[in-house]
Amino acid sequence: MPQHPNAPLPALAALTLATILWAGSFIAMKLAMGAFSPLLVVFGRMALAALVFLPIMPRLGGFANLRRDIRPILFMALCEPCLYFIFEANALRFTQVSQAGMVTSLLPLLVAATAAIVLKERLSRRTLFGLFLAVAGVLVLSATGSQSEAAPSPALGNFLEFLAMCCAVGYIVTLKKLSTRHKPLFLTAMQSFAGAIFFLPALFLSPLPEHFPLIPSLAVIFLGLGVTFVAYGLYNYGVSQIPAAKASVFINLIPVFTLLFSWLVLDEHLKPVQYAAAGVVLAGVFLTTSIGERAPPPPRTPSPPRGETF
Repeated sequence: MPQHPNAPLPALAALTLATILWAGSFIAMKLAMGAFSPLLVVFGRMALAALVFLPIMPRLGGFANLRRDIRPILFMALCEPCLYFIFEANALRFTQVSQAGMVTSLLPLLVAATAAIVLKERLSRRTLFGLFLAVAGVLVLSATGSQSEAAPSPALGNFLEFLAMCCAVGYIVTLKKLSTRHKPLFLTAMQSFAGAIFFLPALFLSPLPEHFPLIPSLAVIFLGLGVTFVAYGLYNYGVSQIPAAKASVFINLIPVFTLLFSWLVLDEHLKPVQYAAAGVVLAGVFLTTSIGERAPPPPRTPSPPRGETF
């Protein structure tokens, strides 16, 4: 995949839309777990996405390099969706969405540090400042949020969310290396098939529902098609086009959109300080992209010494 010196607008739009869908997944996950067990919900979303990918797999390519890259692809899928969803689904059982959002703000810093070591990505001062600004905004946004549900064990839930973020680091960095040889949709399909196989035992380990309530069932369909199929495809495309550290900063938009959806769906209202914090998050994301950043001047060609011609 070609790399662009400046972040292309399609990649930025794809990353933004992916975060919007992921923000909706927090609410959908809560609704789905009201009727189904967490592992069963995750298997359902993985299986739905795999079924959608199945008929189009021959057109995605990537099989020529599959044997060569089978280990990193399996490692990527093990990190996310497999281990990631085990930790996050259980984290949402013990902590609030706002507190989980606070923990997700650590991901860009973790990815930036790992990408600098593994991928040799250079971090400019502007990018570093944007990272810290976005994280600060998310922390204020989450800390000032009013409680809507009781959290039975916030410490345990936040620790599980932190483990999910560690898995996300392995996924993003590995994805960045694989995206040079594979299409984003092919890698997304590999995640879906690996996730469906990994969570298949949930059919035997979790109690099967006797009824399928409409809202939780629609939530599972949204998670499978809108999030696992569409959002991961969009995010994988974005990561293939811009540095991993910059792509990961868009994760900080998830709490912003989550609060917006909570206001629209649950009639929750933001405090003035939360509006300010959301603006800080957006400013941090802006700084870490090349939008508005002047391109470096071209190197000057030294003038030939007097008396010489070319």
